[in-house]
Amino acid sequence: MESKMMVKQNELLEEFMGYVKDLYDHPELGNEEFHAVKLLAGVLSKYGFETKAPNLLKTDFLGVYDSHKPGPTIAYLCEYDALPDIGHGCGHNMIGVTSILAAIMLKEEIDNIGGKIKVFGTPAEENFGGKVELAKLNAFKDSDVAMMLHPSSKYAVGSKTSALIPVRFTFHGHTGHGCNPYEAASALDGAITTYQGISMLRQFLKPGSFIHGVISNGGKAANVIPDLAVLDYYFRAPSIKYASYIKERAENIANSAAQMHHLTVESSIYEAIYEDKKINYTLAKELKSIFSQMGIEAEDVNEIPGGSSDVGAVSYQIPTIEGNMKICDKNVCGHTREFAAATISSAGLEALKNGSLALAKLGYNLITKPELLAEVKNEFKENN
Repeated sequence: MESKMMVKQNELLEEFMGYVKDLYDHPELGNEEFHAVKLLAGVLSKYGFETKAPNLLKTDFLGVYDSHKPGPTIAYLCEYDALPDIGHGCGHNMIGVTSILAAIMLKEEIDNIGGKIKVFGTPAEENFGGKVELAKLNAFKDSDVAMMLHPSSKYAVGSKTSALIPVRFTFHGHTGHGCNPYEAASALDGAITTYQGISMLRQFLKPGSFIHGVISNGGKAANVIPDLAVLDYYFRAPSIKYASYIKERAENIANSAAQMHHLTVESSIYEAIYEDKKINYTLAKELKSIFSQMGIEAEDVNEIPGGSSDVGAVSYQIPTIEGNMKICDKNVCGHTREFAAATISSAGLEALKNGSLALAKLGYNLITKPELLAEVKNEFKENN
């Protein structure tokens, strides 16, 4: 098994590193990844996958290879959106290519072992939650397991993520001249009072909860009392339930501020809501074992939630794993130009090689070891 997949990988590694570099040279923001979709879907078609692009969203795609023999469906997740100004500072140019190479490697064996492979192109992870939208459309429910690897400064088998709820507060008042304030109602005053109130809320939150907020519109001129002011917030927490609680407390503060200053206020969701990621420890244990067999020491699951990801939406529907592959040292931070550059370095090439092989092996083991897949599914059912 291993030799056949590795032979295929050796044939394709340089070619696929070229795709990593192509995406690096053509960064696209979320929901605008037209070049990436054409490139990646084209690669899948080239290597025998039945491909539809776009599939359910403007810039998603789906590639399928079916052995037409009994067996589970293994889903590989691709990301490929970039960040403003700094390009692929989160390494999504590597994620999509690594998943596709793994799928093609597994395809070398699947006609013998049975099952089906699905490769999902999932756009707009950074802000607009392509996986969230696909989950709403039940795109993943016919798959048994979903997997991907994210570039990092280490090899690891996953990390908990924070749930995130993005809320916009829009205050409406009455404009007026600064010399006649009694004729006006300042929307900015409502925004500032709300900002102060929500800031005071922080000390009463459970550990692992975060509030990030900005005044995105506070008026246009100093001598005009503004009739419109806008606050944009991210509320993060270890669970979507607790993030919803924080949101409710913040809305109460905003409503009270509006009443105090004779304003009206509206709250709205202005980006995608990200659920926390459910860890499947059986999958994590198996991935760690695979890395170990490859001579790679991978860290265990990080139990402290960090950032947020739309992969949480997938983990609520099917067993999911998002591990890590090392492309740089720990002094290189994500969401930087230095991190983006690491994706096309020699370390990036090594990560592509190791990451695609680990994902291919994980898919192979889940198909050929029914008891392993049963354990993965039982854990998922127990935690949902």
